Amino acid sequence: MEFELKELGGDAYAFRYEQDGQTKAEITWTLLGDVMVMDHTYVSEDLRGGGVAKKLLDRAAEYAREKQYKMEAVCSYVVSAFNRYEEYNDVKA
Repeated sequence: MEFELKELGGDAYAFRYEQDGQTKAEITWTLLGDVMVMDHTYVSEDLRGGGVAKKLLDRAAEYAREKQYKMEAVCSYVVSAFNRYEEYNDVKA
C-alpha cells in the first residue's frame, strides 16, 4: 500500500491512500514552521484492523525525519500512538 503526499491548500498536507477514486485512508497535518501539527487520521471501515493507521503515521514520521520536522499530536490516534510507541520520540515536538 502506497501513500501519496497531497497538498491540501495553505499549509495543510496529507498522506493519502486512494482506491477507485475514493479516499480509503489518510493522515493530515498543518505545517507551522518546522512542526507538523497532526490533526486527523482516517481509515475506511474495510481497511480497519489491518494496522493502516500506524502505517500512515510511520510514513508521516519518516517524512518528518527527512525534512527535519517535529510532530505535534492533536489527533486522538496520534496522541495514543505517541504514548504507546517509543519509536516516535525523536520526532515529537
